Amino acid sequence: MADFHLHPNGICESTAVGPRTRIWAFAHVLPGARIGADCNICDGVFVENDVVVGDRVTVKCGVQLWDGVSLEDDVFVGPNATFTNDPRPRSRQRPEQFSRTVVRRGASIGANATILPGLEIGEQAMVGAGAVVTRSVPPFAIAVGNPARIVGYVGSEGPGEGRQAATAEPQLAAGPVGVGAAALYELPLVKDLRGNLSVGEFERSVPFRPRRYFLVFDVPSKEVRGEHAHKQCDQFLICVRGSCAVVVDDGAQRRQVTLDRPNLGLHIPAGIWGIQYKYSADAVLLVFASDHYDPDDYIRSYPQFQRWLGQRNG
Repeated sequence: MADFHLHPNGICESTAVGPRTRIWAFAHVLPGARIGADCNICDGVFVENDVVVGDRVTVKCGVQLWDGVSLEDDVFVGPNATFTNDPRPRSRQRPEQFSRTVVRRGASIGANATILPGLEIGEQAMVGAGAVVTRSVPPFAIAVGNPARIVGYVGSEGPGEGRQAATAEPQLAAGPVGVGAAALYELPLVKDLRGNLSVGEFERSVPFRPRRYFLVFDVPSKEVRGEHAHKQCDQFLICVRGSCAVVVDDGAQRRQVTLDRPNLGLHIPAGIWGIQYKYSADAVLLVFASDHYDPDDYIRSYPQFQRWLGQRNG
C-alpha cells in the first residue's frame, strides 16, 4: 500500500512518490514523474512525466509542471503559476528535447507568475506574484514585475530580519557592516567655494595598496553586476557619481548598503560574496583591487562559494 495520501478524486500514475506526500482532488501525476517526501500537491495540479519534485515542496492549485521542470527541496509554487518548456511552441510539433527549468532549494514563486523556459531560479530566491521571469534569478534575489527585475535580496538587511528583506537599508555609519570583515569607510571630504575634494590614502584610509582599478558605468538600472567572490583579492568600492546598492554575504550573514557619495567607500575582503545592482542612470563605480586580474581567483556561482567556504573552514 502506498505510503502517501491520494484523494479519491486525484490520479497518480507514478510509483515514485515519497512518504507522507499528499495529492489532492483533480490533481494528475503521470507515470514518469518523481515526487519526494512530505510534499503537498494541491487541487488541479498537473505533473508531466519528465518532472522531478524534491522533498517538502508545496505546489498550490492550478499549477502545471511540464516536462523538463525540476523543483528542489522546500520550494513553494503559488496558485496558477505558469511554467513553460518550449521557447517556440507549435501545435503538434514536439521538440527533440524540452528546455530544462530548475527551481533551486527553498525558492518561492508567487501566484500567477510566469517562468520562461530554460531558466534557473536560485536558492532561496523569491519571485513576486504576477512576475514574468525572462532571465535566470540569482540566489536570494527578490524579482518582481514584467519583465521581472531584482528589487532586493532576502536577508540583506542584517540581524533580526530573518527571511524578510526590505528594498532600502538604514543609513550606516563608517565601520563594520556585520558581514565578515567588510566595512564602510568615510573618506576625507574638503569643501571649498571652488569645488569639493575627496581623497584616499592607500594603506591608510584605503586598507590596502591596489594593483588594479576598474570603472563600471552606463549600467542599465535593471542589470546586476558582481555576483562573485574572490579567494585572495580584496576590493574597495567608491561610487564617484550617482549611486548603487551593494550586497555583501559571507555565507552566514548578508547585508545591503548604498554607495551614494564619492567620499564613502566599501571594503570587500577576499572570501566575501559581492553583488552590485540598482545603479542610477549616471552612476560611475570605481573599484580598487589588491591583485592583478586572475580568472582563477574568481568564484562565480553561489553553490561553489558555499562549497569553498566549507572546505576553507573545515
